Amino acid sequence: MNRSIIVLAMAATLGLGACARQPTVVTVPAPAAEPGPAGPQGEPGAQGSTGYTGQTGDTGQTGETGKTGTGTTVIVEPAPPPKTN
Repeated sequence: MNRSIIVLAMAATLGLGACARQPTVVTVPAPAAEPGPAGPQGEPGAQGSTGYTGQTGDTGQTGETGKTGTGTTVIVEPAPPPKTN
């Protein structure tokens, strides 16, 4: 009697586990909107008015003329980059 209850419980567990339903996925198709034919082209728009351009600015002062050099050129080389290990 004890064994038959255990065997029936195991059979019921396996039987109900085998009947598990898989979820059903329903894909609803999107409505296909087809474009219609192109309509006639519209008329071109009117030309807009030209905006205010402003006044011409004053001419600035010119700088002083530079002095003649002595003829010696000094070239300064940049320091070499540090070495990385």
